[in-house]
Amino acid sequence: MKKVIGALCAVAMSAGMMPVHAQDAKLGDRLENAAVVLQEVMATPDKGIPQSILAGAACVVVVPKYKKGAFIVGAQYGQGVATCRTHEGWSAPVFVQLTGGSFGWQIGGQSTDLVLIAMNHDGLESMLRSKVKLGADASVAAGPVGRDAAAATDVAMHAEFLTYSRTRGVFAGLSLDGTVLSQNADDTRSEYGANVPYEDVLHGRVPAPENGRHFVHTVAKYFVISSVNH
Repeated sequence: MKKVIGALCAVAMSAGMMPVHAQDAKLGDRLENAAVVLQEVMATPDKGIPQSILAGAACVVVVPKYKKGAFIVGAQYGQGVATCRTHEGWSAPVFVQLTGGSFGWQIGGQSTDLVLIAMNHDGLESMLRSKVKLGADASVAAGPVGRDAAAATDVAMHAEFLTYSRTRGVFAGLSLDGTVLSQNADDTRSEYGANVPYEDVLHGRVPAPENGRHFVHTVAKYFVISSVNH
C-alpha cells in the first residue's frame, strides 16, 4: 500500500498537481485571517461595529492586510473574502480584491485590515456584480464605531456600503470613495471549480467548503439581530 501511495504522489508531482495544493492553502489562510480580523475587532464592542449595523448587514467583506504598494506611488491593493446574508443564513465565501487611490494617513508599506459592509439591497446587487467602484457605482461612507445605534442607523440609511479600517490596533471608520471592489475570478475558480457562478455562491446555492466554514461561522456569530433591535 505504501508503494502505491508513493507512486501516486510521484505522478501528482510530475503532472504539476502540487501547485494546486499550495493555492488551496493560500486561500485557506486568507479565509482564516479574515475570521481572525472579525474576532479581534468584535472583542472590544465599545470600539467595534454598532449592533444596528451588524443586524442590518446584507454582505460582509474582509480584506486582511490591505497594503500600500511601494512600487507605484499611491497604489493600494488587497485580497479578501466576502459572504452575503441568505434566507438560510450566510453564504459560502467568494474571493474579492480591492484596488484604489492613496489614503493620506498611510505611511510607506504599512498595511491595514479593512471591513466593508453592504447595508441594503442596492449594496447586495453591487456585490453580485463582478466589479463595483465605491462612490460611483455604489454609495459609500465611513462606518460609525461604538454603541451609538441612533447615529449608526442614520448613516446606514444613506449609504450602500459602510467601511472600516484597523491599523496598529486602532479600529475606525474609513472612507474608501474611489476604490474598486471586484471578484477574484481565478481564486474563486480554484475554490469551487470553473462552472460555479459568483452569484450562485453569494445567493447561498453552494455549500461552504471546509476551509471557509470558520469565516462564515464567525460572521454568523456577530452579524445577528439581538433584542436591542426589537
